[in-house]
Amino acid sequence: MQKINVYSLCPVSLHAHLFRVTLTIPRPAPEGQQLCMPAWIPGSYMIRDFAKNIISIKALCEGQPVALSKLDKQTWKVAPVSAPLVVEYEVYAWDLSVRGAYLDTTRGFFNGTSVFLQVVGQEDMPSRVYIQKPAGKAYRSWKLATSMQPAAVDQWGFGSYEADSYADLIDHPVEMGHFQELEFEVDAVPHRMSISGKCQFDAERLSGDLQRICSHHALFFGELPVTSYLFLVLVTGDGYGGLEHMDSTSLLCKRDDLPPRGMQAITEDYMKFLGLCSHEYFHLWHVKRIRPEVFKQADLSREVYTELLWAFEGITSYYDDLALVRSGCIEPKKYLGLLAQTITRVMRSSGRRKQTLAESSFDAWTRFYQQDENAPNAIISYYSKGALVALGLDMQLRDSSREQRSLDHFMRRLWEDYGKQDKGVTAPELERLASEVAGEDLSAFFARTVHDTEELPLEEWLASVGVGYQLRPARNQEDWGGVRGEPEPVEPKPALGARYRQQGDLVELVQVFDGGSAQEAGLSAGDRLIAIDGLQVSAKNLDRLMGRFEPGEEVPVHAFRRDELMTFSLPIQPAPRDTCDLWFLPEAQCTPAQLARRRSWLNEQ
Repeated sequence: MQKINVYSLCPVSLHAHLFRVTLTIPRPAPEGQQLCMPAWIPGSYMIRDFAKNIISIKALCEGQPVALSKLDKQTWKVAPVSAPLVVEYEVYAWDLSVRGAYLDTTRGFFNGTSVFLQVVGQEDMPSRVYIQKPAGKAYRSWKLATSMQPAAVDQWGFGSYEADSYADLIDHPVEMGHFQELEFEVDAVPHRMSISGKCQFDAERLSGDLQRICSHHALFFGELPVTSYLFLVLVTGDGYGGLEHMDSTSLLCKRDDLPPRGMQAITEDYMKFLGLCSHEYFHLWHVKRIRPEVFKQADLSREVYTELLWAFEGITSYYDDLALVRSGCIEPKKYLGLLAQTITRVMRSSGRRKQTLAESSFDAWTRFYQQDENAPNAIISYYSKGALVALGLDMQLRDSSREQRSLDHFMRRLWEDYGKQDKGVTAPELERLASEVAGEDLSAFFARTVHDTEELPLEEWLASVGVGYQLRPARNQEDWGGVRGEPEPVEPKPALGARYRQQGDLVELVQVFDGGSAQEAGLSAGDRLIAIDGLQVSAKNLDRLMGRFEPGEEVPVHAFRRDELMTFSLPIQPAPRDTCDLWFLPEAQCTPAQLARRRSWLNEQ
C-alpha cells in the first residue's frame, strides 16, 4: 500500500478562531523536509501571505521534538529524520471572505491554501484529510459541505477525504456549521448549494433559476466535465464576491440578493446574485480547465504574470449576464440595462486612456488587486473593459465569417483544443485561434482593443444588433445608466468630479477624478467638506448646492485636510458625458441583418 501524507484538521478554539492541523509525512526527504504555505490562492491575483496566520508550529518524530527552522516568510525546514515526521501547527482564521479561513461559534470555513502546508518535493503525492467536528454539545448538529472526494464520512459530512495531489487538496473549500441546502440536477449531474447565514428566501425559485443557467452553460460547451458541483454561499448584511474552484465555488452575497418568497418581478439585487453564480460556474470551463499556460503549474510562492486575464475574466464577465437572458431568467431589456452599467463603469475610468487591457492583466497583482484612491485615474478593469472587448470580438467574428461563426464558436474551439486536452494557452495562440475562427487575420482588432488605449467603437458594435447607444451626463452619483425606450436628452448639471460619502457631519471625498472641478480646485481624496459658498454641505444636498451655479463661476469651499481647515476655489464645470443609456431600436428601423444578428446574439427564437 502506498504511503500517503495525512492532514488532520480540528477547530480547537472557536472563540480564539483557531484551527489545529496535524500533518503526518511517512517518507520525509532524507536531507531534511521543507514545508511551504502558499502566498496566494488561484483565482485571486494578490500576494496574501497566508503563512502569517500560522501562530505556532512544531515538528516531532516518534514523539520527540525535531529542530525546525524558518527559511523565509512562508518556508520551513525540518532536520533530517529516519521515521515518519509529524508537524503540528495552529492557524488563526478570521477572514470573512471567499479567499481565506474563518472560524467562530456560528460557522467554520477554509480554503486549503490557508491551512494545508505544502510538502515540498511531494506535490504530486496523494493525501488524506481528516476533518473533525468542534467539541461540545452546541456543535453536535453542525454539518460539513465540500466538493472534496469523501473516503469515510458520517451523516454530517465529517470524517476523511482524499486528494490526488497538493493542487487537488487546495482546490476544495470547506464550509461547516448550520446551513440551508438546495439541490438540482444538470444533465443528471447533482448540483448542491449550501447557504450559511441568517436569511429567508424562495428556494424553489433559486434552484429553478440556477438549473436554467447551469444547463445553458453545459449546453454551450457541449458537456459537463464534473460528476457533481457545489455552490458554497455565505450571506451577510453587505457582501459580494466569488472564487472559482475545479468543481465548486465560494460566494459571498448580501441578504437582499436572495429571492424573497413570492417575488414576482426580478429585483436588481437578485439579478446581480444570479450573474455572480453564472460567472463562477462559467469558470468551471474557462479558467479552471481552459487556462493560461503559466497557470498550469503555477508557483504559489510568488506572482505569476500573464497578459490574458482580460480574456479569462473579461470574456466570462461578458457571458455571465448574457447567459441570464439566453437561459430565460431575465428579459432582453434587463440585460441591456446591465450592459449599459458596464459601459458606464468603463467610461468613468480615465485610466482606460493610460493602461491597456494587456497591461491591466499583467499588473493585476500590484494595481487592480491593490487599488487606491487614484485607481479610476490610473487603471482600467480587465473585467469591465474585457467584457466590452468580448462583445466587440463577438461582433467581429460575426462580421468576418458572414454570420457563420461567433464568439460562441471561438469558446467551443478553446474548449476542444485546450480545455479538454489539458493544454495551457498563450496570448499569441489565443489571438491566432480567433483569426482561424474568423477566417481572416484579426491582429488589427487585438492591437486596437487589447494592446492600445484608444476608445472602443461601442456605438458601431451595438448598432450591428439594432441597439441604440447614448452617453449623457449623470443625474447624480448614484446614476449608472440603464435601458431606455428611446434616447432621452439630459442637460448637464454642475458636478463635483469626485465620489463622496457622508462621514458624521462632514462629506468625505473618496476619489477625485482627473480633470474634474474638485481636482482643478486642489481638493484631494480624504478631504472632508464643510461648506460650499458658505452653506453647510451634506451628501444629500451637495448636488443641489452645486446646481445653484453656472459653468465658469468659481465658489469657495471650506474643508478639513487632516486636522487643518483649508479654503479652496472651486471652478464650476458641467458633468461629463460618461453615463450610458441603451435601447432596442424598433424593428421598423432595423435591417433584416440587424434583426437576425440580434436574435442570434440573444438566443431568441
